[in-house]
Amino acid sequence: MASLRDIKSRITSTKKTSQITKAMEMVSAAKLNRAENNAKAFGPYMDKIQEVVASIANGTSVSHPMLESRPVKRTGYLVITSDRGLAGAFNSSVLRAAFQAIQKRHKSNDEFVIIAIGRMGRDFFKKRGMNVISEITGIGDETSFASIKDIASGAVNMYADGSYDELYMYYNHFVSAIQQDVTEKKLLPLSGITPTSKLTSYEFEPDEEEILEVLLPQYAESLIYGALLDSKASEHAARMTAMKNATDNAKELIDSLTLSYNRARQAAITQEITEIVGGAAALE
Repeated sequence: MASLRDIKSRITSTKKTSQITKAMEMVSAAKLNRAENNAKAFGPYMDKIQEVVASIANGTSVSHPMLESRPVKRTGYLVITSDRGLAGAFNSSVLRAAFQAIQKRHKSNDEFVIIAIGRMGRDFFKKRGMNVISEITGIGDETSFASIKDIASGAVNMYADGSYDELYMYYNHFVSAIQQDVTEKKLLPLSGITPTSKLTSYEFEPDEEEILEVLLPQYAESLIYGALLDSKASEHAARMTAMKNATDNAKELIDSLTLSYNRARQAAITQEITEIVGGAAALE
């Protein structure tokens, strides 16, 4: 059995750990509220731009390279993870889904490229020698479009330049504070664009083709930004849940250690009393 000093030391260290995890849980809860509001606030913009794109794409005969499928020689994967751990299965679940899809679809690194958003994803793929052609880390909790503009526009431009012929996006979709679903979305080519409401009739100036030339890249970039906002909310929710579980487990461990400490202390006292009684009896 461990000594009283060892048990007491473990109780003290576990209490300190539980204080840290409790503080992290509260911080993540506050960040989750802001991140969820940001994701919801971006929704109306996405609905409107999707309505306009759908109106042009479905209401006219105008075509655009981003709307047309082509023979697939190389596939791009945009994977969104976090820069930090301590978030339960948040990173591992999305990385597992992307990794398994790549392993299933491709036989060599020449057949795919990876765009990594987040340090955890970047390190995961680079450690396995996979072809990471673009990366971004250090994105703050208050994510602005300007902070990911370069990588979003770069992903769209690489498709236009023929660096890959299709682009898939993997991220965690926020459902609730206790549920985040790994999502695979085919980002490019843009297909099956449906309006969020009844199609509105628009008059275009100068013409539909020139508007699509500007609007479609913006729409694809907005899809990436929207997924990043969604992923940020999922990250804070997952970290809040993980820290709550850690705090609860710490409390259970403290209770168990306290019980062990009291039993050991009681046994030591009983042993001392027995020795005293035995010594007194020997003197009689």
